Amino acid sequence: MIRNYRDLTRLEMEQVDKEETIILIPVGALEQHGNQAPLGTDDIIAEAMVEYLGRALEEAGEKDFPILAFPVIPVGLSTEHRNFCGSVTLRPDTYYNLLYDISVSLARHGFKKLAFLVCHGGNAPIVQVLSRELRSELGISPFILSSGAFGHPDVRATVTPGNIYDFHGGEMETSMVMAVDPSLVKLETAQAGIPTAFVGNQTLKTGGSVTIGWVSEDWKTADGTPIGIGGDPAGATAEKGRIILETSAKVLVPGLREIRDWKA
Repeated sequence: MIRNYRDLTRLEMEQVDKEETIILIPVGALEQHGNQAPLGTDDIIAEAMVEYLGRALEEAGEKDFPILAFPVIPVGLSTEHRNFCGSVTLRPDTYYNLLYDISVSLARHGFKKLAFLVCHGGNAPIVQVLSRELRSELGISPFILSSGAFGHPDVRATVTPGNIYDFHGGEMETSMVMAVDPSLVKLETAQAGIPTAFVGNQTLKTGGSVTIGWVSEDWKTADGTPIGIGGDPAGATAEKGRIILETSAKVLVPGLREIRDWKA
């Protein structure tokens, strides 16, 4: 089990080894995830990942691992989703300063190792810039972790054959939410999304060596209606979600060990 930062008293926090303890900061988002998945999908996954990471560490023999979980940051940089109902985004500078101020507060109390658990891809560019700036300005070590091992063979094997565009709000993310609370997912309203403007391109893609900052409107249903998700969520199941969460957590254990042993 990973202890929660917010559960400690001031006196207990004073006794924490600030040099060695890793502050795990899950950064989520509040944004559309299609017709079927909740707006808080990334936050739900973030909370679940903390729990699965705790289990993975214990299974790896790390029962006293020096880590504290900070509360999930529930809103992030979701510019690409802003035109879809329910999505909430901060401005890039607002989001940067929010994370910067949290980091400065933690550094003020002596913490040297922060680990940002990125649970929404749109947050990653800000976190990457922040990591370098914090190292340069404060001399602390801000690490970056990905919450989903979406390229891992065991994770890819959960995707229904033929579901080639699975991405944001698709089968994998929907399955992860179902593993936590299946009542939050409404598969009967699910529709598949295709990156229509990029289909058939040899080089210009949604990611790669030649790209553009995609927006949700780039992902459309078969009849051309913007849906804002990638792939077909219809094959999502709680069991698939459990596999994805467990695999994603286990993949991070070796990295967390190296963070523990890191000497700046």
